[in-house]
Amino acid sequence: MATAVGVVVFPGTNCEMDAVAAVEGLGGDGRLLWHGDQDLTGVDAVIVPGGFAHGDYLRPGAIARFSPMMGAIARFAADGGSVVGICNGFQVLTEAGLLPGALQKNSGLKFLCQPTVLRVESSDSSLTRRAAVGSELLVPINHFEGNYTCDAETLARLRDEDRIILRYVDNPNGSVDDIAGVCNEGRNVVGLMPHPERACDELLGSADGAVLISSLLDAA
Repeated sequence: MATAVGVVVFPGTNCEMDAVAAVEGLGGDGRLLWHGDQDLTGVDAVIVPGGFAHGDYLRPGAIARFSPMMGAIARFAADGGSVVGICNGFQVLTEAGLLPGALQKNSGLKFLCQPTVLRVESSDSSLTRRAAVGSELLVPINHFEGNYTCDAETLARLRDEDRIILRYVDNPNGSVDDIAGVCNEGRNVVGLMPHPERACDELLGSADGAVLISSLLDAA
């Protein structure tokens, strides 16, 4: 039976069908989850996708964190379930306290939509278990508030615990320590700003994101 991956939909989400297509293209079963529900029955993993949840009012993810589905996802993650937040989804996970740090406006205050090279820093997470440490992946970014920040103590902990899983080779947005993705202490919750679901087919310019989505299917 195919691995079922739930993809959360908030008002303003716009990458949910991209995520479902990527999951199904790699043999999984993508299922849309409405943010107002709390039912994760039959779901093996969760993706919180990109977009502008609730219009990014107040700040990205600040309202979405209070959706009933986020409470269910927090419980799912606490039980060891694999959760990945992509772009706006990463912002939601930090606002919900499922990942450390925060995302602020890009340096230069410019919206960025471009291919970006990522370096795999750790294969010990639900998103990178199939990826070789040191390998480089061509994955697009599409954000205005993708500049990852955290205090010095948190950064030291992320480094010491091998929880920085992806770094930018050429930092496009000013993220501290070139961070593109991090994981939680349990290594089952991951957030990243680049869009691997948009890099799962060579016809789209790169299939390098497939190793990340496939890793999630394996972890689930």
